[in-house]
Amino acid sequence: MKKLVKVVAAIIENEQNEILCALRSPEMSIPNMWEFPGGKVEANEDIYSALVREIDEELGCEIETLNEVFNDNTHEYETFIINLKSIKCKIVEGTPTPSEHSKLIWLKTDNLDSLKWAPADIPAVEQLINEK
Repeated sequence: MKKLVKVVAAIIENEQNEILCALRSPEMSIPNMWEFPGGKVEANEDIYSALVREIDEELGCEIETLNEVFNDNTHEYETFIINLKSIKCKIVEGTPTPSEHSKLIWLKTDNLDSLKWAPADIPAVEQLINEK
């Protein structure tokens, strides 16, 4: 039986209505694909505090989350199953700096589909594009 991994992702929007996109490094699983930054939810951790912690660790900045899940998707990869909850947020302190990712870019919602997204992130990307 495949392991189920609970993951949270931040849909971070700036004042120019652009979304922060993160390129997975060649060393990561699902390499060289784009994703919303975030990470695993630890045992005894709620999804919101997990997301705040992960963004602090991965991007070195502080975020504020909206109190609802924007997109909830379960995707089966070859070796594991991911339950990805995407949550809209904004940066309250600091500037995102990649520590684990190869690259970070800000993109208008209309241009999100120009990137090659990790499969688990695609439903949230589509939902953002269709939201307009």
